[in-house]
Formats: sequence, C-alpha cells, structure tokens
Amino acid sequence: MLAIVISVCLVTDPAICRNERIPLAINVSPNRCAMSAAPYVARWTGEHPDWRVVRWRCAGADEKDI
Repeated sequence: MLAIVISVCLVTDPAICRNERIPLAINVSPNRCAMSAAPYVARWTGEHPDWRVVRWRCAGADEKDI
C-alpha cells in the first residue's frame, strides 16, 4: 500500500518543517499514485492553512522517512 508523503513548512517560520503522510485507501501503482496525488495534497493544504507544502512524493505506507 502507498501513501503520499508531503513535506510541509510553517508559513510563519519556514525553518520549521515536517513530513506528513496521506495513506491511500486503495492499492495503487506508484505511477497511479503520482497521477492522483494533486487533489489529496490540495485538500490537505486547505485543511492546514498554517502550513505550506514544499514537495510531495509517493512512498510505501509503512516506509519510515530518513
């Protein structure tokens, strides 16, 4: 199973950043994940206005960030 990993930084202090995961409910290929990620990232951004998305990627849902 894949998840969309978004790297976000605080709007008021861009030095404070973290990774957030959006697990996908369905089992999709990495290409399909990449093609369908934009609406999920947009929804997360709308729900978290204090954070700015700086990048995103698809990764295994259980993969730990390095």
